[in-house]
Amino acid sequence: MSHHFETDAIRQQMERSPYLEHSVPLYLTSSFVFEDAEDMRASFAEEKERNLYGRYSNPNTSEFIQKIVTMEGAEEGYAFATGMSAIFSTFAALLNAGDHVVSCNSVFGSTHGLFANYFPKWNIETSYFKVNQVDKIESLIQPNTKILYAESPTNPAVDILDLELLGKIAKKHNLLFIVDNCFATPYLQNPIKFGADLVIHSATKLMDGQGRVLGGVTVGKADLIRQIYLFSRITGPAMSPFNAWVLSKSLETLSVRVDRHCENALKVAEFLEQHDSVNFVKYPFLKSHPQYEMAKKQMKLGGNIVAFEVKGGIDAGRKFLDSIKLCSLSANLGDTRTIVTHPASTTHSKLLESERMETGISDGMVRISVGLENVNDIIKDLKQALH
Repeated sequence: MSHHFETDAIRQQMERSPYLEHSVPLYLTSSFVFEDAEDMRASFAEEKERNLYGRYSNPNTSEFIQKIVTMEGAEEGYAFATGMSAIFSTFAALLNAGDHVVSCNSVFGSTHGLFANYFPKWNIETSYFKVNQVDKIESLIQPNTKILYAESPTNPAVDILDLELLGKIAKKHNLLFIVDNCFATPYLQNPIKFGADLVIHSATKLMDGQGRVLGGVTVGKADLIRQIYLFSRITGPAMSPFNAWVLSKSLETLSVRVDRHCENALKVAEFLEQHDSVNFVKYPFLKSHPQYEMAKKQMKLGGNIVAFEVKGGIDAGRKFLDSIKLCSLSANLGDTRTIVTHPASTTHSKLLESERMETGISDGMVRISVGLENVNDIIKDLKQALH
């Protein structure tokens, strides 16, 4: 029977144990036992589907994965200890020495570090296109290009990429199209509908939603996930059962929470857009956003991230942060608590100034992860900090 998003998030769960519990229990075990020698042999030969060892699978991680698979319209998935372990393991499992990646230049700082500092050690190179120059993607594609990669909305500038166009380019050139969908969550956007082969999430963010646990997940085509699974069985970046249990519970309230996040974020963006101390504001569902129409096409709502530039550059940005009283100063996002970050001096400080400017991260840019507090209290704090 087909259900709506909210119903699947709550009612899709593993089979109950003989105790007939209503709430899914925790399976805190590192390993699983076998009935006899033949059962053990057949299980390791993968002639039957069952849990073998905690590094491979666990009932709690399996339930969490299946929920994301359903939400994203994917075939299979695998859960990781963190969002970055999901990104690294996905690429490492699918790339070989000599391969080439084409990526948007506006990506998470650690992802950029992976492309710039570590993949070259294995003779894997990356070419970048700007968010407003997708027409140049095809000129970057080489005979050894294997993956087209993007985030949308981007981190931290909340630019929007045309996922359908990227999907068509990837298909035309026989590339794997991978999308980091962390900012949108499966509730607001489903990249697979636009041609993505794989979708990656940092579950640490809005999926958890309360700043409690770390996690990552990759979902998509079964044959690709199989490669990622086999790589991860050996390298061991698996999600813990406890984190999977927490995250699966969190998904039950994802739609309710994200609706309020988006409602608050739009009001915050509208306030900032009218403030004299602000040069510009970027929020996908603000009509002034350069890709507003594209955001409306791809996303249900605008998400919870607002980016804006304080007049006065890097010193003004730091002064603004030092004046914050209610909101939190943190590098995380997607929490119930509103979080304010200055990317130029924190999350993207390892980039060269020229690299930051090319991705829209100016010295005075501030990223706000709008939380679930009363929006009037959030705005009051931002207003006093912008004096």
